[in-house]
Amino acid sequence: MDCRSIGVYDSGLGGLSVWRELRHRVSNESLIYLGDGKNCPYGGRTREQITGFALSAVERLVKEDVKMVVVGCNTATTAAIETLRERWPDMPIVGLEPAVKPACLATQTGRIAVLATEHSLSSDMFLRTARHYASGIEVLKVVGRDFVEIVEANAEHTPRAEMAVRRVIEPLLGSGIDKVVLGCTHYPFLREHIERVLSGSGIDVIDSGEAVARRVEWLLERYDIKAPEGNTPTFKFLTFADEEYRKRIEYKAKQLL
Repeated sequence: MDCRSIGVYDSGLGGLSVWRELRHRVSNESLIYLGDGKNCPYGGRTREQITGFALSAVERLVKEDVKMVVVGCNTATTAAIETLRERWPDMPIVGLEPAVKPACLATQTGRIAVLATEHSLSSDMFLRTARHYASGIEVLKVVGRDFVEIVEANAEHTPRAEMAVRRVIEPLLGSGIDKVVLGCTHYPFLREHIERVLSGSGIDVIDSGEAVARRVEWLLERYDIKAPEGNTPTFKFLTFADEEYRKRIEYKAKQLL
């Protein structure tokens, strides 16, 4: 049994969609969330820059004595997960990648779309995953233009958000796809708009948050580091930005609950 916290890291607010799944799946575990904020968004950054941000973030979480780290950011996972695991080989580090496998297994039309950042869609990790699971299946790569910025601005419920989603999603209607994979943890915050545009089209939306929470649950058992039954969890929020941003993270987390 281990009462130490699980660390969750993202470029900004998006990883709270994973934090929410962890709260539901491993509800007696304490969580420390680090939303970079200072360097967000990561989508247009180089791999070297993103790896540097990720190393700094995990180093900060290690100083908090976390027992596991969840990289709740698709872009940081594709750029840095191997480096992070080499740096901390004795600590479980869970990465996040688009749910290409379940989408490919479930498609009936043989065509799916993956909605993600430019970096994620061009990464070696994504291309390897697509090659492995998408044999004979056409994968449309779609960048969620302005999606991260909208979530970071707490503007999900605005005309700006609706227009941005329509601009990206409407061209998929009639394309023959039957699955849309949300390949960035910011994007589930716009799921309501996405599903509204897709309504009646027969296209399903898939994201990775629940699968990551299941993986964390399994690793807690595997490494024998579960918090004891009846543990009262604590929640802490960190950032590399200013205190105002940290409070925004905390407020958004409370809204999710």
